[in-house]
Amino acid sequence: MDINEITQRVEKDGVVLRQIMAEIENVLVGQRHLVERMLIGLLCDGHLLLEGLPGLAKTTAVKTLAATINTTFQRVQFTPDLLPADILGTQIYRPDQGTFEIKKGPIFHNIILADEINRAPAKVQSALLEAMQERQITIGGETFMLERPFLVLATQNPIEQEGTYPLPEAQIDRFMLKIRVDYPTPAEEKEIMARVNRGVAENVQGVVEVSRIESAGMTMRSLHMEEKIVDYIIRLVGATRYPEEYGLDFGPMISYGASPRASIWLSLASRAHAFLNGRGYVTPQDVKSMAPDVLRHRIILSYEAEAEAKSTDDLIDILLERIEVP
Repeated sequence: MDINEITQRVEKDGVVLRQIMAEIENVLVGQRHLVERMLIGLLCDGHLLLEGLPGLAKTTAVKTLAATINTTFQRVQFTPDLLPADILGTQIYRPDQGTFEIKKGPIFHNIILADEINRAPAKVQSALLEAMQERQITIGGETFMLERPFLVLATQNPIEQEGTYPLPEAQIDRFMLKIRVDYPTPAEEKEIMARVNRGVAENVQGVVEVSRIESAGMTMRSLHMEEKIVDYIIRLVGATRYPEEYGLDFGPMISYGASPRASIWLSLASRAHAFLNGRGYVTPQDVKSMAPDVLRHRIILSYEAEAEAKSTDDLIDILLERIEVP
């Protein structure tokens, strides 16, 4: 299939994402970066972690996205007293029949909003994240496959907030993207205030069938990617593991570099970014746009980086600046 043919398919299948975006913008003011990243997660069938302070519309954004799709949605509010069975389900004994009955938990839905995931202890986080990886659940020796699409969109407040349990690195790596949610601009905040004052109802229509999203995802995966762009992705990820080999001087600031999942997701996310921009081919700029969201939770900093007040985003900026672009 040549690039012109792929571009025509992108234009045709891209309509579904424009419909979703239009519905979300009826409710959400601003947060364009967040909305685009959620659509990329939807296209790639990848789980997303949204991090930001309370009140920045993280929960509203996820609920609105789910409402635009004709599928099942469940919100789970994570709290310190939550148990794995509260998410996965449990066995209930029926004394009249002398048998056990499986009561399925909220995980058996297509889109899961794991609200404030870092407020729950590690055992609960593990139960959810195992389901994310394996896409199956075992209750009382019986295994259940989770229906596709199965998408977890987790929100968390920054780790410094009181009463939180940081997600272990091995678990956080299972999220495709970690999205930083920032404050609105003054103009956006003014519009938010005006909407609240008018009492605007958040009526969102289920405008899209799952089959159309799956079709768009298949088209996205067929986008053309040059070999030199694949090599560029490999260099970017490799430079987080062995900075000295790429002439970078921040080696002591990184304890562990990004895992192979980073290469896989950066390749897919770059294709999805090109798809959202209506192109049938991937450019280096697509890779650079998606690299921070794919890499920021996969680079583990050393104490030296913390002492110098360097964040993963600072190191990713240096990486993108210095690694040769094809």
